[in-house]
Amino acid sequence: MPVETEIKFRVAELADLHRRLQETGFRLETPRSFESNVLYDTPDRRMRARTEILRIRNYAGRCLLTHKRLPDFGPGEDTHKHRIETETLVSDGEALAAVFRSLGLVAAFRYEKWRAEWEDEDGHCVVDETPIGDFAELEGSPEWIDETALKLGIRREDYITLSYGRLFEQWRERHGSQAQDLTFAAVTESGVRK
Repeated sequence: MPVETEIKFRVAELADLHRRLQETGFRLETPRSFESNVLYDTPDRRMRARTEILRIRNYAGRCLLTHKRLPDFGPGEDTHKHRIETETLVSDGEALAAVFRSLGLVAAFRYEKWRAEWEDEDGHCVVDETPIGDFAELEGSPEWIDETALKLGIRREDYITLSYGRLFEQWRERHGSQAQDLTFAAVTESGVRK
């Protein structure tokens, strides 16, 4: 099974990153589009305890079912994040969610963002505007990630291997927020600004 390798990094200025991506040879694959995600788990969060996710994502007119887990061998994280990712298009996300609920799974976590996708010949960069700040992800081989990060002015110490769920937990702790989901409405209602 293919292993997805990626890093995230914080983005201070979106326009500056877009310019650097173009100068580095990236082309825009998917323009800025709204994305909504729901993670499903058992009520006692057994999947999370195993570092697995089961996600229904709606993005740019598509609905995707994704399962991610740690690789069978090697690290889950070193300077890069490594996951086995199985993903497929689904025609009816609501029907799939109903099946999950009938199997005893619950909607454990929701998160939203505005995403634009960029690519070059060897890898992929997504630029995410989230309720807790702007981030980008580089996905490709570890060598490509490191070379591309260097070209974009991203230092190795700026690499982030945490999921958006974990970043949200850190943000909640820092700001004392009671928001339960990483959605624009929940974060706005919590009264905390990014």
